[in-house]
Amino acid sequence: MVSVGSKALPLRRRNDHSIGENHIVCEEEGVIYKGNRKGMGRKANKKQSSSDGDHHSKGGSEQTEKDQKFVKKKDFSDPETSFVRKQIDPETAKYFSEIANVLETNEFDLDERSVICINALEETTGKEVELANDFVISHTIQALLEGCGPDHLCGFLCSSAKSFAQIATDRCGSHVAETALKSLATHLFDESFYNLIKDTLTLICQAIVQKPVDVMCNCHGSHVLRSLLCLCKGVPLDSEFHTSKSSSILAKRLNLKSERERNNDTPNVHEGFPDLLEFLVSEMLKCSKADITILQVDQYSSLVLQTALKLLVGQDQVLFRVIPVILGCNLENAEENGFIDTTEVQNIRELVKENAFSHLMEVILEVAPDTLYDEIFQKIFKGSLFEDSNHYSANFTVQALISHARNQSQVDAMGEELGPKVKDLLKLGKAGVVASLITTSQRLHAYEHKCSKVLAAAVSSANEPPKCIVPRLLLLESYVFSNDKSNWSWTSGQRINVMGSLILQSLFKYPSEYIQPYITSIISMENSQVLETAKDGAGARVIEAFLGSSASDKQKKKLVGKLKGHFGELAMNPSGSFTVEKCFNAGNISLREAIVSELGAVQKELSKTRQGPLLLRNLDVDGYSRRPEQWVSRQKSKLSFYKDFVAESVEAENKSSKRKNPPVDNSKKAAQQTNMKKLREEIDTVLSSKKHKNEKKEGKSRDHKNVEGEQSAEKKKRKHQQKDDSSKSSKKKLKS
Repeated sequence: MVSVGSKALPLRRRNDHSIGENHIVCEEEGVIYKGNRKGMGRKANKKQSSSDGDHHSKGGSEQTEKDQKFVKKKDFSDPETSFVRKQIDPETAKYFSEIANVLETNEFDLDERSVICINALEETTGKEVELANDFVISHTIQALLEGCGPDHLCGFLCSSAKSFAQIATDRCGSHVAETALKSLATHLFDESFYNLIKDTLTLICQAIVQKPVDVMCNCHGSHVLRSLLCLCKGVPLDSEFHTSKSSSILAKRLNLKSERERNNDTPNVHEGFPDLLEFLVSEMLKCSKADITILQVDQYSSLVLQTALKLLVGQDQVLFRVIPVILGCNLENAEENGFIDTTEVQNIRELVKENAFSHLMEVILEVAPDTLYDEIFQKIFKGSLFEDSNHYSANFTVQALISHARNQSQVDAMGEELGPKVKDLLKLGKAGVVASLITTSQRLHAYEHKCSKVLAAAVSSANEPPKCIVPRLLLLESYVFSNDKSNWSWTSGQRINVMGSLILQSLFKYPSEYIQPYITSIISMENSQVLETAKDGAGARVIEAFLGSSASDKQKKKLVGKLKGHFGELAMNPSGSFTVEKCFNAGNISLREAIVSELGAVQKELSKTRQGPLLLRNLDVDGYSRRPEQWVSRQKSKLSFYKDFVAESVEAENKSSKRKNPPVDNSKKAAQQTNMKKLREEIDTVLSSKKHKNEKKEGKSRDHKNVEGEQSAEKKKRKHQQKDDSSKSSKKKLKS
């Protein structure tokens, strides 16, 4: 064992730690750390740097008027709010310099290294803030916290708990705080340390809530505070609650899973400390009215509140208390006039146009209990949806409002207000609002037929045939911003519009009787247009959605036939391989045979790609090349078996519906379609397994026949040899 004291290690570095390089002396009592020094900037971790800028773009990085007023009103980087810290004595600086050298050598085993970390952490007692906030020594403190056990880790945090806010809001200290919390999270699975960790986190939370606004509105403190919230909940510190990207937010909104199903998809790593989480969030919001107005428009505090709200999903009673406070409402009037004060409605409408608050409102709409969501919609947004949709920040809030609608009546109200304005929304470049309305209409099966009609009318006139609808949606941006829309035509080489693709994908999930113009339009497209669409990633999704829609088999085959001669070319494209497989499943025997023969021509090149082997195996291209007759018979048995199964299930369903006479429910239709897809996959797997079994049997029978043939050949040889021997002996006898 090696024990390291404050004077036990000789100096190994030539250059001692220089205090003057990192600090500016202020008076006699201490120093104030000043921002960036040339060559002293710490490289930001990619995860950490992205988490502080995880807003999806809403009109650039310009500050709004209220943000600028807020900066003038109170700047949390002012020297007045910075703390004054003591100098680090040269002996301590020299000691930690030697500790850093020892840790870098890797000459000790784990036990010896642990003892070094423990003894070095004992030297930090009473000097945690100065050492953690020092640019050089903070790196050493991080290494010590990673190498020590939970006892000494909690000891360091407990002794520095009163000053934890100062450490968390410092440029260097925030890294130390993050490292300490991450190391603490690794020990949560040991039940013997549960109470110790809980007591340590309680001290930290009690220290933070003394001045929560200073920590929440600080760029470094905001990140540390979000990690602390995740640790209290028991989720990973780098989970989606901590950071969120615009692409994931858009995908989540346009996903047709219900909110409860989405929340169940995120399991907790540990049970966490739910009481401590509720205490921390509640106490952070127990501040003055002036502080609440600051938290509403500050981007860093907005990130903290977003994380807190996401972690409180399912705890409706807590959300009923927290959300009105964030909105600036008085909880004393909650029972009489509802949760939202009528006096605050206009102020909230103005705040929605602020960048930071609009992000916060999106999360509020996502996690709010049903009654509170309905009250927010009725009092704040109803009647001003189109006006808010025109604003560069508020339109994202409108998208969140529509995407998280809870019932059909809410969707009907939104549709009646925004439906007549769909054409104007597309002209203004707010296709995201339209996509949200279409997706939510499909999810809740409300306003579907009207939504389909108003969208078709927005991209075509009454005199035009429906043929032009889908091409204009695929190239939505080109069509909307063209000067002469009546003479607009498909221009090859343009990329498919993402929002237009998302709109069509959602539309093809509608019942077929609602989307006949779109079905007619897509099967009327020219062969070159269909091929160009299939080659584009966003366009391929549209074709796949159509092939999975409730359109008739004849209509699907007509679209697949337009790609004949190009399936090998499509299969070489990573995204096109999925489209080829969808076309194969939607086609009849002749189409399937044509697809497989085209893939066989490029089988060698396709097998070298990443997606090729799986596609070749799923379509059984080898089986077709070896024995095409057997391959065709297998495909026929698959199709007939599937049709018989579907017919039987439909008959059984019709009989049960005649007995009960239930009302028509479109949600059941959608569930039936998904069930049919699953059944089809199961049928394919069963038949493919039978095929493999038959091949094995055939192989065994071939082997058996070969063995019998070999045995019979040997018998014949023996007989011939016996005959030859007998003839030779008879000849000898005759000679003699």
